[in-house]
Amino acid sequence: MYVFGRIIPLSLKTQTSFPYLTRSHVTDLRSINVCLPSCLTGTDEDTILMLLTSRSNNQRQEIKAAYKKAHGKDLVSALKSELGGLFETLVVALMTPPISYDASQLHKALKGAGTDDDVLIEILASRTCAQIKDIVKVYKKECGGKLEKDITGDTSGHFQKLLVILLQGSRDEGVDEDRIENDAKELFAAGEGKVGTDVEKFINILGNRSHEHLRLVFDAYKKLAGSDIEDSIEGETTGNLENLLLAVVKCAKSVPAYFAESLNGSMRRAGTDDQTLMRIMVSRSETDMLDIRACFKKMYGASLYNTIQRVGYCDKLLLSCTSS
Repeated sequence: MYVFGRIIPLSLKTQTSFPYLTRSHVTDLRSINVCLPSCLTGTDEDTILMLLTSRSNNQRQEIKAAYKKAHGKDLVSALKSELGGLFETLVVALMTPPISYDASQLHKALKGAGTDDDVLIEILASRTCAQIKDIVKVYKKECGGKLEKDITGDTSGHFQKLLVILLQGSRDEGVDEDRIENDAKELFAAGEGKVGTDVEKFINILGNRSHEHLRLVFDAYKKLAGSDIEDSIEGETTGNLENLLLAVVKCAKSVPAYFAESLNGSMRRAGTDDQTLMRIMVSRSETDMLDIRACFKKMYGASLYNTIQRVGYCDKLLLSCTSS
């Protein structure tokens, strides 16, 4: 099955891009060489996209290296010279290693016209500690700056403080049974249990405890307060801080459900949010797309495929959607 206009090949496994182990890179290179001169006509865009999406990202990097060895030039540059618009953006995303892609999206969010807080929130709230540490390293190498410095230069206040904490990639490990009840009580006292809000307490607990620990804290909080932690955050905070705290909570509960909600939101706005839709589908394609699809179906009563098709996102990319 293909979702998002053939962007994501879906197997029966959680990892949703499946490798072709029996095909040589020579065959792939031959296909690319034949297709490139015809890309502008649209005739062979389908072939290139199907070739790229039926390979894992690691295999695409091998194809890229083989192309450079054979032709003495960069494959991505060659593809960009023949493509344009959303199709070009998609192909470049597919040809970029996952950590480099995250780093590039953060750099774009920080260095574009105004800061795109939504991208900062999405990536820093959802990635693992190991992934965040790798992103920081790659950002410095490929984007020519320090990610923390760029973030602190473009953000402020409690929002900035929580972003910086997440950027350390140093959440506690495991569950501390002795702290569960106390963390729940401190969160309640910091929000619904007092006049005003002790935002620092929310930031410290939500930014540093492990996801496993936080899930137990949220259960204890609900018993204590009679409501979900999200209700307290929505009632006590506003703006980008509220959005970041909610994202952290949702990712602690379920990263696939968080992305299912984000995908639905990207298609419910006035006009589809193409960049968010593409970014999530590409970045999660080899991570948890099957789980995201299942969450989307459970949460919204419709398949992700049918929803994307219904909103009419870039008909060109939906031409060869098929179901197994």
